[in-house]
Amino acid sequence: MSSPLAIAAVTAVLKDLLNDGLIKHDLAANVGSFSVSSLPPDRIETGAQEPNQLNLFLYAVTPNAGWRNAGLPSLDSRGNGRLNNPPLALDLHYLLTAYGRDDLNAEILLGYGMYLLHQMPVLARAEIRQALTTPSPVTTALQPPTASGWTATDLADQIEQIKLIPQAMNAEELSKLWSALQARYRPSAAYVASVVLIQATTPTPTAIPVRQPVVTVTPFRRPFVAELEPQAVLTGGTLAIKGFNLKGASTMVSFGASAVSVNPASDERIDVSPPAGLRAGVNTVQVLHEVSLGKPPTAHPGVGFESNVVAFVLAPRITTATPITAARGATLTLDVTPPVASDQRVVLLIGDQALPLPARSAAAPPASTLSFPIPVNLSPGTFLLRVQVDGAQSLLAVDTDKDSPTFNQYTGPRVTIT
Repeated sequence: MSSPLAIAAVTAVLKDLLNDGLIKHDLAANVGSFSVSSLPPDRIETGAQEPNQLNLFLYAVTPNAGWRNAGLPSLDSRGNGRLNNPPLALDLHYLLTAYGRDDLNAEILLGYGMYLLHQMPVLARAEIRQALTTPSPVTTALQPPTASGWTATDLADQIEQIKLIPQAMNAEELSKLWSALQARYRPSAAYVASVVLIQATTPTPTAIPVRQPVVTVTPFRRPFVAELEPQAVLTGGTLAIKGFNLKGASTMVSFGASAVSVNPASDERIDVSPPAGLRAGVNTVQVLHEVSLGKPPTAHPGVGFESNVVAFVLAPRITTATPITAARGATLTLDVTPPVASDQRVVLLIGDQALPLPARSAAAPPASTLSFPIPVNLSPGTFLLRVQVDGAQSLLAVDTDKDSPTFNQYTGPRVTIT
């Protein structure tokens, strides 16, 4: 790879090749004395004293599209040591401009310059070394102290050779470029030198060779959850996960931060109980297939296949013994499961009346016992009783006795307001 001196080295090599080519063609016999430079166009004298000059100006540097993602920068887990030295891949954009004192001098210089660049579409390594050897145009006087150990001739050793590509520019692009240069327009041709690879030489760690490779081949079988049954489940209840490709060599069911190991009987269904610790309300479930790697095979969390994420409702449950009674103006105390956190929204539903739970301290621990004040103006009677936590309502009991007069109707729990 090349050093940071590579950009200056490319310009120096192209300038040297153009100068040698013009001298070999004895152009001075026709147009008079001439020079080859690499100055900004606004610093070249124009007008009556305009010299015979061919100028190669580097007007833009852009990332190379083919190399820009090769070896992305990588640091160790502490962010200190560098694990590799990715190359900085650049394309150099040049403007070849001809100046002439007399008629047609500029056209002759530009023609010979373009001819010479056409004859060397690739910068040969030998030509680079010849142009940059002593006396080198990129002298040590131009190099910073940090360039110790770097030389311009490193350009000849980079893995990919530099190619010269003519670049077509329309009138609008030329007009914008020369307006930005704030110089008088002269006949010009644009070229791209690609690619320059600049790479650091910082030492990087080398891993210990693998003594015995262990290869694990696993067919791609991503699980998919199609539906859940029921949509609302109680703590301790069973949730049926239906879909396909659900059974793996090591199957886990993830409930957010908690995971349960299961052994499905088939690829189409998993029966699992939500783990303790889930909050009432909307939760998510996902099927995971862990892949065992190494020798002996060991499960690696995070390595394997994951299903889509599906939401379900964990319904709260009233565990207070019946019958339940409450007086108007008093407090109704209920036992519920799972415990309710202080930041959850809780509403008591008595019939069609909604009674919010009084606010609790944010530092209060999850509570299994909730106290609701009963308004004085609440109508007396017996009502169905429900608790709603974060939108999830406790389930009502349904009469399933076909011979009962209340068959298929809600039967409880109920509260009597006196």
